Amino acid sequence: MKTNILGLSIAKLSNFIKELDESPFYAQEIVKCIYQKSELDFKNMTNLPESLVKKLYKSAKIKLPEVVKVEDSEDGTRKWIIQVEGGSCIETVYIPDRRRGTLCISSQVGCSLDCSFCATGKQGFDKNLNSSEIIGQLYIANQSGVNVSEIVMMGMGEPLMNFDNVVDSMNLMMDVYNISKHDVWLSTVGIIPALDKLADVTNVSLAISIHAVNDKLRNELVPINKKYNVRDFVKSAKNYIEKMNDGRKVKVEYTLIDQTNDKLEHAYELVELLRDLPCTINLIPMNPIVGSDYKRVTNKALLDFTSILRNEGYEVTIRKQRGDGVAAACGQLAGIVTDKTKRQQRYKDKIAAKTLN
Repeated sequence: MKTNILGLSIAKLSNFIKELDESPFYAQEIVKCIYQKSELDFKNMTNLPESLVKKLYKSAKIKLPEVVKVEDSEDGTRKWIIQVEGGSCIETVYIPDRRRGTLCISSQVGCSLDCSFCATGKQGFDKNLNSSEIIGQLYIANQSGVNVSEIVMMGMGEPLMNFDNVVDSMNLMMDVYNISKHDVWLSTVGIIPALDKLADVTNVSLAISIHAVNDKLRNELVPINKKYNVRDFVKSAKNYIEKMNDGRKVKVEYTLIDQTNDKLEHAYELVELLRDLPCTINLIPMNPIVGSDYKRVTNKALLDFTSILRNEGYEVTIRKQRGDGVAAACGQLAGIVTDKTKRQQRYKDKIAAKTLN
């Protein structure tokens, strides 16, 4: 079986070439051809020796995931529905904003977790994406002509549940596309053992999805909190950013849900929770999902919540609602998932039962 070298880290590609009895030096040349020259045919990589080209044809391939559909929203947001190995589909979203173009990349088919306010989790889980399927999303976006200046690993899935493939892919993004470490973001809901070792293998920027300020509420919204509680999560994030030792801050993501986590006391609790963490706060008004009783925060509650945080000295941004015209807004990505958990069917049954009642 041929090895798909798309997405291989430079170190792994070097080892692969070494196993072909060729100089690992050519890994850098192949990387330049694939990612900088958009060349996917070995015979057109004229900087490679003929002996290596012949061996690559026999033992390697460069295969992108397949684009099934492209949807464009009136606000300029673009969503790709991409089929991956096994037949399931993921979603990748590009969001233009003045001179910045942000690409939201998926790390799993569905999600292995089940946050109660997120559509992706309701699709269940199929598999972790391999590195070719992760960096393939960036390759596809670049080939479409959009200007990608920022990467956010905030699409379908929990990145730290797919640690090795995500790390390899994000490091490659920085190495071969020259995207700054300040503009490549990994977002996690708090897989603490993985977060604790992240600084040993990468220096990407960190976003943490908090969404609730105490364990009782967070257990409901983000069930993984029952295993890794929110205070330990914040401590782990602080340790990561301290290891970077370059003045960066953690981006704290907080989805505001009407009459759930949007009260004034929640804002003050958030202030105390983050007291020792160098951070900025991104407030996200919840986007609606089918079958959920959760509702978008009211404008008044959003402004009151924001005012408290700013008065306490925090830098706060409010996430713009983008891409909802093509179900590409935060929390809405669903894809087409072959669900191995049966969670998708249970959720459909729950909606059907509510409809009947």
